[in-house]
Amino acid sequence: MFGSLGFTELILILVIVMIIFGAGKLPQLGEGLGKAIKGFKKSVHEADAIEAEAQAAAQQQQATAPPPQAVSPDPAQTVAANQTAPAQPASRS
Repeated sequence: MFGSLGFTELILILVIVMIIFGAGKLPQLGEGLGKAIKGFKKSVHEADAIEAEAQAAAQQQQATAPPPQAVSPDPAQTVAANQTAPAQPASRS
């Protein structure tokens, strides 16, 4: 993250922050930043846990779901197939 920043750049940033906020506010600033990072990590961890629970519930639901039933054919086609064809007259030779 700080690969391109050297030691001198970090010291310069610290000096500028001390000038803006003052030495008395630095502990409060650090505490607030620490709480923010901690809260962010906690929310990410909770989101991962919720996602894992949702996946487990989906897998359990798939395991307990009844097998899909076969689709019944069209009733009109069933009636037409069950009707007998009229008798054809015997051919005269």
